Amino acid sequence: MGIRDIIEGKRQWRAHVARIEALPPDYRIVYREIQKYLFKVGPAELPEILPGIAEFFEEGVAGGKSVMQLIGPDVAAFCDDVIANSLTTPGAAGR
Repeated sequence: MGIRDIIEGKRQWRAHVARIEALPPDYRIVYREIQKYLFKVGPAELPEILPGIAEFFEEGVAGGKSVMQLIGPDVAAFCDDVIANSLTTPGAAGR
């Protein structure tokens, strides 16, 4: 990994964080809980999963849904489903 890769990675992360900060407060709170859970579990697909969740949340906001309508009452169960989906369906993280 060269310096350009590191810089590009930081640029992508900052853009991702900006997307999250643009979400309504309840979505941001749930996203941070999801992020904490996924950082603890540590799936290798994390760089693909988090942007997928951001996109999923943006679609939920655009559709006028509450975050709990999207993920259900259990954040951990939602995360486990996302991880299982990402392991069985390449490129489908967060959907």
